[in-house]
Amino acid sequence: MLFFMRDGCLVSLRRYAGLILAFAVAVVPATLVRASLTNSEPAPAQVSLAGQLLIATPAMGDPRFSQTVILMVRHDRNGALGIVINRPLRERPIAQILEAFGENSAGIEGSVRIFAGGPVQPGLGFVIHSPEYRRAETLDIDGRMAVTTTTEVLRDIANNKGPEKKLIALGYAGWAPGQLEGELKQEAWFTAPADPKIVFDDDREKVWDNAMAKRPRDI
Repeated sequence: MLFFMRDGCLVSLRRYAGLILAFAVAVVPATLVRASLTNSEPAPAQVSLAGQLLIATPAMGDPRFSQTVILMVRHDRNGALGIVINRPLRERPIAQILEAFGENSAGIEGSVRIFAGGPVQPGLGFVIHSPEYRRAETLDIDGRMAVTTTTEVLRDIANNKGPEKKLIALGYAGWAPGQLEGELKQEAWFTAPADPKIVFDDDREKVWDNAMAKRPRDI
């Protein structure tokens, strides 16, 4: 089953689960993920990586993250959460997705590309988007990008009322307190300032190379 968060609840996509993505999902309350996004407490003696790119180094030992680039959404004393931005899956008609939620799709046209956002809870949907689009549930990342986690953003996209730039992902990458810091010390990741062009526009096959080119280098 696949889910998006809608009005604080998890909504099942049973009818089109096979069409979109064949993941086995453990169901968790949407409020837990939303709390993870909103209850951000800056970690002492460290700079938050929220709004930064996390770039897998050649030394990355986990094949699931080989040459991945992650947009960090949250990073604080409670852990970290990010969305992989260079693992496209497939395109699906917006009408099919809306029908899966039991919504009227008459007159709805167009498709959206879906990304694998990470191995954690791959049935949860996240829309990373440009900041001019706002809903009550929208959470700002860094002033240049934001995230919305309700199904209404899909209808807005279908009706040409959605964000100018967008990336729709299922699942996320998550770290327990101190875990990401340990991986950084092990040089599993590079960091670089997030660039909306890399997040939304670049050829996905070039995202890792382009992000690598933007990372700070020792002189």
